Amino acid sequence: MNFHSILWPDEPGRIASEMPPFFPDLNLDQVALDLVAGREEYDLKPFFYTPAGSLEAIRYRQEVFRDLENPALTGCVQRFAQGMRAAREHLAMSHQLYYKYQKAGYFLDAAELYCQAVRALWGDLVALQPAAAGWRGLQGYLADYLRSQSFTSLEEEVQGLQQALSSVRYNVLIHGDRVTVRPYASESDYGAQIEATFAKFRQGAVKDYRVKFSDWPEMNHVEAQILEGVASLYPQLFDRLVDFYAQGSHYLDPKVAAFDREVQFYLAYLEYLSGLRAAGLSFCYPSVGKSKGVAVRGGFDLALAKKLASEGRSVVGNDFFLQGRERILVISGPNQGGKTTFARMFGQLHYLAGLGCAVPGEEARLFLWDQIFTHFEREEAAKDLRGKLEDELLRIREILTKATPDSLIILNEIFSSTALEDAVYLSRRILEAVSALDALGVCVTFLEELASLNEKTVSMVAAVSPLDPTARTFKLERRPADGMAYALAVAEKYGLTYPRLKERLGA
Repeated sequence: MNFHSILWPDEPGRIASEMPPFFPDLNLDQVALDLVAGREEYDLKPFFYTPAGSLEAIRYRQEVFRDLENPALTGCVQRFAQGMRAAREHLAMSHQLYYKYQKAGYFLDAAELYCQAVRALWGDLVALQPAAAGWRGLQGYLADYLRSQSFTSLEEEVQGLQQALSSVRYNVLIHGDRVTVRPYASESDYGAQIEATFAKFRQGAVKDYRVKFSDWPEMNHVEAQILEGVASLYPQLFDRLVDFYAQGSHYLDPKVAAFDREVQFYLAYLEYLSGLRAAGLSFCYPSVGKSKGVAVRGGFDLALAKKLASEGRSVVGNDFFLQGRERILVISGPNQGGKTTFARMFGQLHYLAGLGCAVPGEEARLFLWDQIFTHFEREEAAKDLRGKLEDELLRIREILTKATPDSLIILNEIFSSTALEDAVYLSRRILEAVSALDALGVCVTFLEELASLNEKTVSMVAAVSPLDPTARTFKLERRPADGMAYALAVAEKYGLTYPRLKERLGA
């Protein structure tokens, strides 16, 4: 089996280096920041900016994720990562140091740590036998690599040098300010005898006069001269060490190095979920396909859930589905009732599913999109000479120009700054265009006329408590817009409710 990558079953396409433009609207920028925190050395952002790209790649990643949820496999991958990190640290130190024998020594240690990490990873995979094609491919690749001439010669040279260096013995004679290094001549170690002789004079605890050497890797000039002296006693061995440093700079296998980085994508996401799962939230691996009949049970906004869970607050899950010719969820209801959060959730679920990740919810069937477009309200920029309406129209025109029938379009409070009649007219035209395109989407609006626009629109309403219409439940219900909550929301928006009027009039 050919193994290309733990992220892609085949050669990947272009990997994005820039954040997708819809990330801030969907709060995915916050999620991405949390995911890569503490893993800056791996440069993981491009992996979270780049969708898997195909159903095959999504299934490939889901299988890798499922196996990695086994703590035994997670542990072995983490040990591999720790070994590789230690190897990188020694390698980096070898490039920073000045004295050639010390540089070569750190380089040798880096190579040894690398060999140990790779061999241990292969042994763990053989023992655990994960089922995913990605893991089996990696196991097969490592088996071939460990048998290859490049690895076996590297490992033999590393072990030979380490064994030879560990057998080096020498004497250091200190007389006044003169330090002499000379060969070891089988002198006896009198340390134990001296300690036993003077033990009878010991009277209780005494001050410890022993000197502690620093743990700094840099040697001082005396240490360097001693090392030079030792090297002069074993010139062939130390020449061999220096040659290994000079010739072995490219020992790192590219696919092993790529795996070390790519597997952090999985570890980071599972670590992110672990805290939310501990708070009682559910995640599932969605069924992803080309059908636009999508359905989710218990879905929620991932970024908001992270914040609420950290504050010990509960998260409200929501259900939705589209069937037949239905394509657009039209969300209406009172302000601060969860409408925008629902729209973000819809986008997040599809994006995370496109990455091959588990999604927030108990059960999900989602669509494989080609592009995601969002239109959220923006603050007017002082330097922008365009009016707000013109700006909205231009942004929406750009979306409709670029979108395809496989795109996802999320519209939030469009034309809210326009007169009601104009807003209704323009919004109808926009939704008719999205319907004609046959794209999936969400439209958050106060205009309940849009909810029953055509057969492709489905009304969902942010519910309020039946006992207290001002109390939000943050549950979205699939039902016709009733206008009751809308009227109250409009009154609240413009400060025209009785309590606000009373407060403003100073009564």
